[in-house]
Amino acid sequence: MNIYTKIALLACGVAIASSALTVVAVDAIDANRESSVLTEILPPRNSGGTLYTVSNTVTPPTDFTHAAESTINGVVSIKSYATPRGYGRSQSTPFHDPFFDFFFGSPDNGGGNRRQQPQQREKSEQQLGLGSGVIISSDGYIVTNNHVIDGAERLEITLNDNRTFNAKVIGTDASTDVALLKIEAKDLPVIPIGDSDALKVGEWVLAVGNPFGFTSTVTTGIVSAKARSISSATNGRSMGIESYIQTDAAVNPGNSGGALVNINGELVGINTAIYSQTGNYAGYSFAIPTSMVTKIVTDIKQYGTVQRAMLGVSYRELTPQLAKEKDITAVNDGILVGEVVDRSAAMEGGIEVGDVIIAINDNPVHNTGQLQAAMSKYRPGDKVSIKYVRKNKTYTTKVTLRNSQGDVKMTKADDFTVLGCAFKSLSAEQLRDFRITSGVQVVGLKDGKFKQAGLKEGFIILDINNARVKNQDDVEKIYDAIMKSDNSDKVMFITGIYPTGRKVYYAVDLSQE
Repeated sequence: MNIYTKIALLACGVAIASSALTVVAVDAIDANRESSVLTEILPPRNSGGTLYTVSNTVTPPTDFTHAAESTINGVVSIKSYATPRGYGRSQSTPFHDPFFDFFFGSPDNGGGNRRQQPQQREKSEQQLGLGSGVIISSDGYIVTNNHVIDGAERLEITLNDNRTFNAKVIGTDASTDVALLKIEAKDLPVIPIGDSDALKVGEWVLAVGNPFGFTSTVTTGIVSAKARSISSATNGRSMGIESYIQTDAAVNPGNSGGALVNINGELVGINTAIYSQTGNYAGYSFAIPTSMVTKIVTDIKQYGTVQRAMLGVSYRELTPQLAKEKDITAVNDGILVGEVVDRSAAMEGGIEVGDVIIAINDNPVHNTGQLQAAMSKYRPGDKVSIKYVRKNKTYTTKVTLRNSQGDVKMTKADDFTVLGCAFKSLSAEQLRDFRITSGVQVVGLKDGKFKQAGLKEGFIILDINNARVKNQDDVEKIYDAIMKSDNSDKVMFITGIYPTGRKVYYAVDLSQE
């Protein structure tokens, strides 16, 4: 056997051994579905060694059929209808809401058909918008976004089997953009509620909704971030309580109020917004976590309104620059207290200006979104522990959370009738006689908030809290906004005149007794 034959046999042996090792490696990968691959790369010259990189390969799930099939029947289409009151956009309708302009595009900038042309507007019921909703109980309770149903006079629900129902609004919460509806139906398909707190960044999720009026459209993506605040994207303007799940699942107009589910088919969020300048999906979408939604729905059912617990501080997120200015070295982030409100939980617990809150009940609060997520779980009267840093030392204090009025009572859902009167629109002749362009007249005055404040029969309201009023609906909307706000002062500042022409100002205290 010559030297060439020996070399050939040796090469064959190496090839056979390599093939066997390859088969073993493939079998191991198939069995484990995860492998670590050691890759040799050429070292730099004169480095004196060999460099290696380790890459982990994980096979992602490729079958979402179970999650899709178990959820599509639990998502409904919501059409909102109202009777136009004139030409041009009203300041009191959702068409003028900056929320829509930023996240869904302005009507003049490709944001869909939300705005009707003047020639199409008649004094008859017209469709305001289109959204989605999620069935959360077999007897007809549905969760959606507040902005989907805001301003509607009638709501039409279409199930996945094409049955339609008119829905009643049980309650809303503008601060979190959540609304609870009810239809009269039984044995409806329900999406089970999952644990949004257990979601992990990088986890697969599905967005189920009705974009552009299509029935039960499903898109997939991953969780990009949790407890996301989006004020920075809206030039610092707060959108209310912000602690969103951010995903890259495609969400388009009509998906609002739809379901965000995990791969087990469990509801983990309510899709609410997209980052877009045109109204179409551009890579980022946001959902309200179910940990927040569940508490809001429970409050609305039990109390008629959301019970919001207050810590009683104004604050900023701690940044490296602020930490350097304040000589804070113990932590790199957290909630920097700028003011402590009188009669608040924070004052009771000894929190001071300059403290950095870093946890609530052992839940870390690195940013505003995490703080709001933590606080959204509690009601007035709940006791929590606050961990904070003061002069680079860590302390813990226990406090009893309070409501916006500074006590631990549950907030009642007052009815508009507590004002104790009705409102009469003025005729064109009356407007001309009084030399005003708009206003409503107080009639049928009886015991109530207005009478307590000193208003008399026949008083003509021109504006409330600097907002012009034209009819009873305007008064009711302003009242609802005041009562649902987190401001501690629930007051109507009213400007108006009496038929004699005398101009008078009133302050109506709406706080609960």
